[in-house]
Amino acid sequence: MKIGVLTGGGDCPGLNAVIRSVVRKGVQEYGFEFVGLRDGWLGALRGTVMPLDIAAVRGILPRGGTILGSSRTNPLKHEDGLRRVQDTLAANGVDALIVIGGEDTLGAATELNRQGVRLVGVPKTIDNDVAGTDYTFGFDTAVGIATEAIDRLHTTAESHMRTLVVEVMGRHSGWIALHAGIAGGANAILVPERPFDVDQVCAWVKNRFKIHYAPIVVAAEGAVPKEGQMILKDRSLDEYGHVRLSGIGEWLAQEIEGRTGTEARTTVLGHVQRGGTPSAFDRWLATRFGLHAVDAVRDGAFGTMVALRGTDIVRVPLDDTRGRIKVVDPSLYDEFEVFFG
Repeated sequence: MKIGVLTGGGDCPGLNAVIRSVVRKGVQEYGFEFVGLRDGWLGALRGTVMPLDIAAVRGILPRGGTILGSSRTNPLKHEDGLRRVQDTLAANGVDALIVIGGEDTLGAATELNRQGVRLVGVPKTIDNDVAGTDYTFGFDTAVGIATEAIDRLHTTAESHMRTLVVEVMGRHSGWIALHAGIAGGANAILVPERPFDVDQVCAWVKNRFKIHYAPIVVAAEGAVPKEGQMILKDRSLDEYGHVRLSGIGEWLAQEIEGRTGTEARTTVLGHVQRGGTPSAFDRWLATRFGLHAVDAVRDGAFGTMVALRGTDIVRVPLDDTRGRIKVVDPSLYDEFEVFFG
């Protein structure tokens, strides 16, 4: 059997660990052949492939990013997208695909599977918002990076007695903001799931200054104020119809300055959160996902996604995850409000 592997969407620590795991087990235990589709679905449309064997994946376990390249291409938005994907697979003798991606990449995979493309999904996103799995790889690394940044920002904030607003990734969910904010001792955490009251944030800031501590506010990029709309730097869209976020941190810092009469600055962590070496947990989880994805292909369990449930890896129908986003439970957010202000 010949299997194609592709990585779609934003790059993510742990992608290479999945690729390595898939190839190692597939070649050594099942005698499968592999090719990599370059730059996600774009490679599937253009017919751009590269050989994947054990030598090609040697040494990539600790590397961030993806050796296959990635893109936010939506094959269903391109003319004759399905036919072009099928032609690429046929021309290269590919019997099935392992698709590694987040909600958009796997959403396209779900539709292609319905149209007859045999594939298995592997969930990936630093946002941890793919439905059907307890955790996605990349999330642990992103939280670690954000937590370290918050730890460092405490000292400079206190040296100047100013508020520092830390903007982290999280378009629709506040998992990174909540985990890193709590781990880093933030004084306010703003998530997309709960529109925030600017006056309340400013009250928390003032309370910190009263006891001679400088406040740290952590905001997910998708956080929105109760009385306004999402803050955007521009309104351009990607091929999945998503706006390019960023700007809430800067806007909030200006509001805090104006309303409290104290200094406020913004740090936008951006792509730093998903670059560099994956954490040990992410390497472990990505490796397990790869092993089980190959097993699913061997078993003919197409149209499924491997997922973490507790400590077990299970198979979930892709149809069950489409159009769903895993968001922060309100009760979990409420647990930590004692630390705000």
